[in-house]
Amino acid sequence: MRILLLPALALSLLAGCAGDPNDVRNRPLGPNPSAFVAAEIGFARLAQEKGQWTAFRETSHPDAVMFVPQRVKARDWLKSQKDPAEAVKWQPHAVYVSCDGNSGATTGAWQKGPAHGFFSTVWMRDPKSGKLDWILDHGDGLTRPREAPEFIASKQAACGSRPAVPIEAGGEGDDMAVGLSPDQSLSWTSTVRPDLSRRVTIRLWDGSQMATVIDDQVAAPKQQ
Repeated sequence: MRILLLPALALSLLAGCAGDPNDVRNRPLGPNPSAFVAAEIGFARLAQEKGQWTAFRETSHPDAVMFVPQRVKARDWLKSQKDPAEAVKWQPHAVYVSCDGNSGATTGAWQKGPAHGFFSTVWMRDPKSGKLDWILDHGDGLTRPREAPEFIASKQAACGSRPAVPIEAGGEGDDMAVGLSPDQSLSWTSTVRPDLSRRVTIRLWDGSQMATVIDDQVAAPKQQ
């Protein structure tokens, strides 16, 4: 089993935020769920305007990962990808934001021709520029399309003290990675099993526990 802790940036930022809570410089950013929704919508629009993989390249975090279906470092894999003639379309249905507003997760539906499915994306804010980049992206097809909600759901993590995020045990041969927001109020765990099935779980601190808000499971690809 291989376990990764991502990103290291989270721990350095967390350490940098320690100090006098009354100092305005140490106060958390106001969470802004609409910024993450706007980032996802802009990402989808860019795919239509400039090409699918071009959009993925231009919005990716340096440590971004995706699943093809094995885990790959996104920027390395995307270097050799040519944009398809028809880009996938997608829309966010829900957004979950860390207490400090530096990380968020979006989930929703995608369509391409007659095919449809779901996606989940984790976003990180660049501490210098403030730009939102995706750090994890995954999804899969569905037999039935996800129904679009009347309103995009949003939920913010509770603020305040919280215990350390537990490291889950994986199975033999599993490729597992755990990511944390700078304030540790949002976490994402991704596991790719030897048969290339996978699971991505997003958790949000609710004041008493890291509650699961997204739990995506993808079956092993069919043998050709």
